[in-house]
Amino acid sequence: MMNKNVSAPQSLAMLSLRCLLRLLRYAWAFPYTLIGFLLLLVALPSGATVRIVDGSLEVAGGWVGAWGERLPRFLQFYAITLGHVILGVDHSSLLAHRMHEQAHVRQYERWGILFIPLYCGSSIVQFLCGRDPYSENRFEREACSPRP
Repeated sequence: MMNKNVSAPQSLAMLSLRCLLRLLRYAWAFPYTLIGFLLLLVALPSGATVRIVDGSLEVAGGWVGAWGERLPRFLQFYAITLGHVILGVDHSSLLAHRMHEQAHVRQYERWGILFIPLYCGSSIVQFLCGRDPYSENRFEREACSPRP
């Protein structure tokens, strides 16, 4: 049902603007999405599976699962986000961490190619201040906050 205060051309213009903004967010995050997509292509032959969830590709299993658990303790992960690609050790881990990782997707959309340098910079500042570089990282704290 169309809003009585919005004409059909205005409604179409608003829809077109929303689509354009969504495309721009994908383009802004694309350099990191491309890296994630390349890792996806490497993971598939090792048994990984892919799902599309909330506009992102979720990749689970295969070497992603093996690496996530075998890395040195401070580098281990259940899920990690690169643009619009989320790599997880398995689909249950992706489900458990979906809100957190989707918050990182929104951060990539907001910060684009600046995200990784800003993320690393925040961790370095926390480390130099004697705080935990992961849990005190500005981007991790934001991703752990409840959605507004």
